[in-house]
Amino acid sequence: MAIATTHTQRFPGRRPAAPRRKMGTWKMAYADFLTALMAFFLMLWLISGVSPDSRSMIADYFTGKDTAAANGPLVEIRQSETFRLYETLRTDESLAAAGNNLQLIQAPDGIRLNLVDTDARPLFASESGALTEAGEALTLQLGQAISGLAGPITIEGHTDAFPSLDANRTNWDISSERANAARRILASAGVSTDRVRAVTGLADTRPLNPGEPHLSANRRISILLHSDG
Repeated sequence: MAIATTHTQRFPGRRPAAPRRKMGTWKMAYADFLTALMAFFLMLWLISGVSPDSRSMIADYFTGKDTAAANGPLVEIRQSETFRLYETLRTDESLAAAGNNLQLIQAPDGIRLNLVDTDARPLFASESGALTEAGEALTLQLGQAISGLAGPITIEGHTDAFPSLDANRTNWDISSERANAARRILASAGVSTDRVRAVTGLADTRPLNPGEPHLSANRRISILLHSDG
């Protein structure tokens, strides 16, 4: 007797398709990280030339403490030209050789260069607005260093607090003569006269250290390179 057999036909079932791996997503995340890191170091570089007071004002701006004062420091950051100008002059070899006779200062309105008198190297003739040979040479070097730079300049003459021994000339006269002597030397060094905003004699009214008005360093010529164009 034949026995009938039943064959059950099996069809292989379909497995759920595995999700495709998204290739390259880690690269995008890594690129975003590098971009943020670069922006962070760029910000650090920009604020490295900003004064501590301005940094405080910037912090107040981003924390919402003082939005009214925001324009000042933000403009200062955008105008990093002042910091680059400072670095250009600071690394100038001819100016570095001046030693204590030259002071380079970052001022709120630009870069200030003080040509100061010292006992070891006097820059100004006694009781006179004329410059010594060393003073003329240093002023000429400074003029050559800034002749290729842009922006207006102000030239100031200063004296110490000792009164003039010449009854016909005061410290106001002497300081004005020093400022004008510097102006002529700067012009001979190639500094355009169109850049000169003012030439002023301030006598002994602005000592470097208010507590020591008689210091020899107060006998100086101060040249301000304005950052406001």
